[in-house]
Amino acid sequence: MALNDYFDGLQHVGIPSKDLDKTIEFYKSLGFDQAGLFHNGENRCAFMRYGNLTVETWEGDPVAMENGAINHISMNCTDVDKAFAAAKEQGFDVLDDEIQSIPTFWDNGIRFFNIQGPNHEKIEFCQIVK
Repeated sequence: MALNDYFDGLQHVGIPSKDLDKTIEFYKSLGFDQAGLFHNGENRCAFMRYGNLTVETWEGDPVAMENGAINHISMNCTDVDKAFAAAKEQGFDVLDDEIQSIPTFWDNGIRFFNIQGPNHEKIEFCQIVK
């Protein structure tokens, strides 16, 4: 069982936003479409899509406001439970004690977990619940 058996490509790139409305307008001016806008507690999260590139941007978290400000890259997970088990079995630095979920995203929510890469980059493995 290998982690790469349970994802099939890039799902999105996550970038926190200082001003979500301004960020949405910026990406729209580049030709992106707003694929989704969701509430997560008191905060909002937008998914901006251009072709096969999706940027997740949200309010409520600290923003670095400097180069290197991408929070995470997310892999499109086909079976998050098996991926989580494989990540632990392979000895990856798993940042979550259990699979996380946000039920308000997309139609039926998302389930995900994160690992830490060798350069302190965060890689998310996210499954959109069908």
